[in-house]
Amino acid sequence: MTPQTLGLYIHIPFCASKCSYCDFYSCAGKETKMQEYQDALLAHIEESIPQMQQYFIDTVYIGGGTPSYYGAEFLCEIIQTIKSTGRLLRDAEITVEMNPDSMMLGDLRMLLKEGVTRISMGVQSANNDLLKLIGRRHTYAQAFKAYTTARQAGFKNISVDLMYGLPNQTKEDWADTLSKIIRWKPDHISCYGLKLEEGTPMYEVYHDTPVIPDDDTQADMYTYASELLERFGYKRYEISNFSHRGFESQHNLRYWKMEDYMGFGPGAHSCVDNLRYSYVRDLQQYINGVTKGGTIVDEYEKISGLEVANEYLMLRMRTAEGISGEEYSKQFRADFGPLEEKLKFFETKGWTQLENGRWSFTTPGFLVSNILINELLDVQAAQNAIGVPYLQEILDQREREELPLSDEELFLQAMRGF
Repeated sequence: MTPQTLGLYIHIPFCASKCSYCDFYSCAGKETKMQEYQDALLAHIEESIPQMQQYFIDTVYIGGGTPSYYGAEFLCEIIQTIKSTGRLLRDAEITVEMNPDSMMLGDLRMLLKEGVTRISMGVQSANNDLLKLIGRRHTYAQAFKAYTTARQAGFKNISVDLMYGLPNQTKEDWADTLSKIIRWKPDHISCYGLKLEEGTPMYEVYHDTPVIPDDDTQADMYTYASELLERFGYKRYEISNFSHRGFESQHNLRYWKMEDYMGFGPGAHSCVDNLRYSYVRDLQQYINGVTKGGTIVDEYEKISGLEVANEYLMLRMRTAEGISGEEYSKQFRADFGPLEEKLKFFETKGWTQLENGRWSFTTPGFLVSNILINELLDVQAAQNAIGVPYLQEILDQREREELPLSDEELFLQAMRGF
């Protein structure tokens, strides 16, 4: 029997400064804690080796925070500890997140030599005013220099993160950013719409204000990016992610395909054999828990069969690969017919497509994917509620969003208004 594969996520919570939109657990001004954290992190990985023995590790993702700010020596020690498990595959994808202001040639070469295969750069925008507004520490020129430095170091797989829907960002700003980044020729581009999270500085300033581009403008930005990137050879393989062929993020695909992963560090999440758990979002509590035997687990739950089926729909429909009736019926021993009926209805609206036996969203479908996925979940829940009155009662009481109008219906509605 072939051993299963496992992905590892390593959280580095340190930052030079915290971006005003960031809701991830990270700490600025805690540099004096780095060595103490490193010792605890390595100890945690080492004590988890027995749980890894039934797996081969094929992806490692070091995120943050700002791993590049943490320093190459610490990062190399982490990778060496993972290698000491004896489970890391030689061709494993190893990704390190980096910010342009902390990318140095010597560090990059050290990481490449240690086995890092992929760099994920947080660029966000080519507009210096917007970069300053959202709390980024770099300029566009510094970002370009950092990118060329990574290429000079020898990296052949570089991803760039971009954001749209920023305060006062226009469609022209977004188009300019995309065109400049495309000229760099990165291997992978992620395009994320700004989401104002409660508790962040940007939420306090911009929530419910007209300076945030409205939904229609953001939809136009997303559609423009999808079409432009496709023309330049970047295939969308997930709602927000585009890559040249063969450069999809294997670690992120693991999440969307519901494959096992194990996280380390404060705030890190894991899901192994349908057991989901996370660690405390507190640097010192995590350190003390590992080194002094205290608790570090924040939440945990065993995912039930119905929850697994729900997550299959929610996560797989985020991807361009989508879902298959044969796969669904085999995995969940359930009738795919009612779901397919709903998917066929979506197809008449231009939201879904069927290719090679798999259903997936079109670009208009991705724009309203949350609503459409909820409709699919309702269909699935209704199947499970048959013969179980209290489940049907809960389903009937759920607050439902109305399906959006299709382009044709919007046109007819507009015509009736004349």
